[in-house]
Amino acid sequence: MKSLVFYLVFSFLFLSKNIGVVEMHDLEARRTHVVYMGSSNSSAAKDMLNKLVENVVQRNEVRVYQHGFLGFAAPLSVLEAAELATHPAVVSVFPDPILKLQTTRSWDFLKAETSSFRRVTHIASSPKKSDTIIGVWPESESFNDKGMHPIPSRWKGECMEGSNFKSSNCNRKLIGARYYKLGKSIAVSPRDTDGHGTHVASTAGGNPVHNASFYGIAAGTARGAAPSTRIAVYRVCKGDNCFGSAVLAAFDDAIKDGVDVLSLSIGVVKPKSPLFKDPIAIGSFHAVQKGITVVCAAGNFGPSPQSVANFAPWIITVGATTIDRFFESRIVLGNKRVFQGEGINFYALKKSPVYELVDGSGNETRICKPKSLVEKSKVNGKIVLCNFDRGYDPYQLRSSKAVGVIGIRGKLNSEAKFFGILPATVILSKDASKISKYIGSSRKPVATILATRSVFPHKPAPIVPNFSARGPVFGLANLIKPDIVAPGVQILASWIDNDPHITFPGKEAPQFSIISGTSMACPHVSGIVVVIKSHNPTWTPAIIRSAIMTTGLLLTWPNHLSRYLRKLGNWLHHMIWGRDL
Repeated sequence: MKSLVFYLVFSFLFLSKNIGVVEMHDLEARRTHVVYMGSSNSSAAKDMLNKLVENVVQRNEVRVYQHGFLGFAAPLSVLEAAELATHPAVVSVFPDPILKLQTTRSWDFLKAETSSFRRVTHIASSPKKSDTIIGVWPESESFNDKGMHPIPSRWKGECMEGSNFKSSNCNRKLIGARYYKLGKSIAVSPRDTDGHGTHVASTAGGNPVHNASFYGIAAGTARGAAPSTRIAVYRVCKGDNCFGSAVLAAFDDAIKDGVDVLSLSIGVVKPKSPLFKDPIAIGSFHAVQKGITVVCAAGNFGPSPQSVANFAPWIITVGATTIDRFFESRIVLGNKRVFQGEGINFYALKKSPVYELVDGSGNETRICKPKSLVEKSKVNGKIVLCNFDRGYDPYQLRSSKAVGVIGIRGKLNSEAKFFGILPATVILSKDASKISKYIGSSRKPVATILATRSVFPHKPAPIVPNFSARGPVFGLANLIKPDIVAPGVQILASWIDNDPHITFPGKEAPQFSIISGTSMACPHVSGIVVVIKSHNPTWTPAIIRSAIMTTGLLLTWPNHLSRYLRKLGNWLHHMIWGRDL
């Protein structure tokens, strides 16, 4: 009988409970703690869990973990926590930590870069079916269940109803949905209200959607690595805050529900807690014991050393890289010179350079400083050249009636800045000096900024962006993380359709969005895990992790050079002999 593969996307997390009979003056001092008791199937261990829970107020207000591991979460005073920590059945007690949330072209880029990935994607698109399970936005075409066979009987999860979410929102692809509570703050629905969960879920296991784009940018067919996968959602965050007690609850439920692959695009801000007090390390440890592969984002706090999160040895930890796509917004000067700028904007000025250009980049000028814009005629209807490295805000210049902004940076970031309807772009200092020279030598300097367009292939790529967290692991000298890197910069994937931050006047809400982070890199690897597992059902998480790491492409500058020399040699051989090497 073919083994089934189940895939879970953690999109948002939040939960809590109340505990303890204490004096009234202690109530304000209590905060949610996690009491972790390890793993045991013995009745004695479960009896001990029940006895500890009975010592707290109203058992139905305490979150109990008992499917994959034993423990509970509840508000405790400092004295209560310290007393529980000395109990022989308790492994650790720690305050509930707050975790943070960490495309069309990306899969094409991976196929072009590695022959091993070409084989994986061939398998994923082959006729062979896989019953793979991965808040989402349920109306997205990425989660349509057209043509999918019935839900596997192995699935034991549920589709919880909540605000603006009915059980009918689940289908043969989106087969499960849960959400969690924490004190006064409540995630009232499995529905994604942020976009993050929808984006990562569709990257890993979304259906192919043709003519996908972000307002015409990055157009193509968007799909996940394993389009035949099914999706189970465990919403464990509210806004940008994800509580560790909720993460553990979701792990506990997912183990019971029948999930086989877990993808977590969240992590701690300062990864310095020991593993026995790290909720992701604890939950993933018990998941891996059950044969579940766990894939996690490495975090977005690079390039500082020892910034990598989710570094438990049993986790596949994923850092981010760029892909070979560049979002270009060119500048055309009155002297017909053209400069390549980088940025995403949707407001096209006239293609001819007819807008007056003023220079606010020098130390002696105050044009780019918002408080100095008393005389709006300095920027009204003009394109302004400003040094972004000095912290100037292009949107405040827009409020002073500037028609466009050219930003200067000493070096370009790995991801294009999003300007929305503001005509703006970013250039390097070396190009800015040429534009400044033009302004100074022209009687009436003029320019225009063209709308964004996608340019590829763009090299060098892949490179690791500054934000992607680095090793070595804090406090564990012999452990190297991240394990692997994957596309995580400017990734286009499905999005919620009511996001006010990216919906512009006169434009319909986009069904896809472009964002960056190790959160986006993680589901690329999770999707590959799903494909591998579906064709190798007996492989353990350790085998799958090893297979991914040992078949990944090692890129260093010498390797980059050797690759290009091989390509050159192959081209010459083809030209001379009419065939490839």
